[in-house]
Amino acid sequence: MLKKKDNSTFEQKVDDRLRVLGRLNSEPVVCETHGGFGRLFTRVYHDVSRGIVFDKDAAKADALSVQRPTWRVYHGDAQVWLAAGVGRDLSANIIDIDPYGSPWECLDAYLASRRVDRELWIVANDGLRQSLMLGIGWHVGVLAPVVQRRGNNLFSVYLDVCEEMLADRAKKASAKLARFSGYYCGHGKRMTHWIAMLRPLASGTP
Repeated sequence: MLKKKDNSTFEQKVDDRLRVLGRLNSEPVVCETHGGFGRLFTRVYHDVSRGIVFDKDAAKADALSVQRPTWRVYHGDAQVWLAAGVGRDLSANIIDIDPYGSPWECLDAYLASRRVDRELWIVANDGLRQSLMLGIGWHVGVLAPVVQRRGNNLFSVYLDVCEEMLADRAKKASAKLARFSGYYCGHGKRMTHWIAMLRPLASGTP
C-alpha cells in the first residue's frame, strides 16, 4: 500500500511564493523544478511570462506545456537538466524547488551550472526532517558533512542547519546569503518550508 503524501501545506506554499514575488526587484523569471500538474502556477505564477519548468512524468509535462505556452517545459529529471546548464540563459531570479524529499540536490545542480549574477530567491519544500526524526540523518548524503560536525541529533535545529548549508553554498557560488526564513509544518512538523535570497558579491569583495 502506498503511503499517502502530505498535501496539507499547499496554502502555506502559495503564501510563501506570493511573498517572494512581492519582494522581487525586477520582473520575475522562474525556474520550477517539480511542476506537477501546475497547481502552484495557477495560484501564483499565472501572470509570469518567462520561466522554465521540469517534471519526470510525461503526462504532467504535457499538461504543463499546454498551461504555460511561453515557458520552456522539459520532461525529465530537473537535477540532470540543471546540472547540464539547461535554462542558464534565462537568468532566473526565483528557483522554486518542491519535491517530496530533498531540495538540496536540485539547488546544488542549479548553482554548479551557472553564476549568481543578480538577486536569486529560493523557495523550497524540504522533506528531510522526516529522516532526522527517525535519527538517520547520517544516511542522507547531503547531510553527511553536517552530521560529522554537529552529530546526528538535528531534528530540533534543522532550520539552523538549512541556514548554515545555504550560507556555505552561497560562498561557493561567489554570493552571500542575504535573507533566510523558514518554519516546520505538515504532519508531525516533519516538513520544512524555507525561503532564501542569495546576492552576488561585488567584484573584489572577499
